[in-house]
Amino acid sequence: MKIFHSPRHVLHHGRGELNDGVLMPCHERPARAEAFLDAVRAGGFGDLLEPGDHGLAPILAIHTEPYVRFLQDAWAEWLEARKVTDDDAPDALPLVWPTRTLRQIEPKDIDGRLSYYSFDAGTPVMKGTWTALRAAADTVISTQKAVSGGERAALSLQRPPGHHAAADLMGGYCYLNFAAIAAQAFRADGAKRVAILDVDYHHGNGTQSIFYRRDDVLVVNIHADPAHEFPYFLGYADERGEGAGDGANINLPLPPETGWPAWSETLDLAAHHVQAFRPDALVLSLGLDTYAKDPLGRFGLEAENYTQAGARIAALGLPTVIVLEGGYAVEALGANLAAFLAGFLERV
Repeated sequence: MKIFHSPRHVLHHGRGELNDGVLMPCHERPARAEAFLDAVRAGGFGDLLEPGDHGLAPILAIHTEPYVRFLQDAWAEWLEARKVTDDDAPDALPLVWPTRTLRQIEPKDIDGRLSYYSFDAGTPVMKGTWTALRAAADTVISTQKAVSGGERAALSLQRPPGHHAAADLMGGYCYLNFAAIAAQAFRADGAKRVAILDVDYHHGNGTQSIFYRRDDVLVVNIHADPAHEFPYFLGYADERGEGAGDGANINLPLPPETGWPAWSETLDLAAHHVQAFRPDALVLSLGLDTYAKDPLGRFGLEAENYTQAGARIAALGLPTVIVLEGGYAVEALGANLAAFLAGFLERV
């Protein structure tokens, strides 16, 4: 298996996020990627490769130009507004959100722009954020090109995650939607239909919103019920798509404390939906925050369950791009990824 990774991920290293009313160290941090890297090296799962440079076009195929320009310019604008240097500046975080009775209009001030383009206070921007995001986008496109070029499967070890990012919105540690970028790249390379299977603990609200009115990309999510879990405002079972996309969005929410038996039955149902769609390629949003001891999740999966899940997904027999999403129990991330890859590769 080809595995793509860029060391530039370390340039994105938030100092803090607002959590439970307290500014605390970020759960999404460079140590996550290092745990993944250690696991794939130790397990000998494939060749570790640096990505090529694919430019902005794949990003702009999913994200709006004003939003991409904001991500490029936000840090410089933050420094200018505060009259400070890189070394003295805190991370850029939003202050207020344009909800319900407020107008959806982009302000000129950077504080307003941060709020306009985000939906939470846990997704900081810093000096290296854009460079890391470009490297992550190159990583996932290099992975997709490998599969489009004939590889049965390939792994994108990019960071940060992406499935909460919408076309013009960041949140949930996500800025660019890498699963969506990969799916659209498959379409550009000639695939008629692409399926995205998201198995992260949290609903991939950004991925859903990007493809909600399209019938060429099926989006299937297995996730915690948003009535009880982030992102709260998307991910309900009655969200089936709109217009041409009616029926091409499948949400399979599960209650807190769901364990392997119920989760695996739901994976079988998700696999059925994918098979019925008859896609030419699969993008897997692999979140490992379904782990029993994850600090941000309340499911009950253990390492051996990831081996079983990997085998079930590989059995779909589809050209597959694996994109890493959440998972914050850093001490167990490597073992859980290794378990998943062992099961997946056994069936490839």
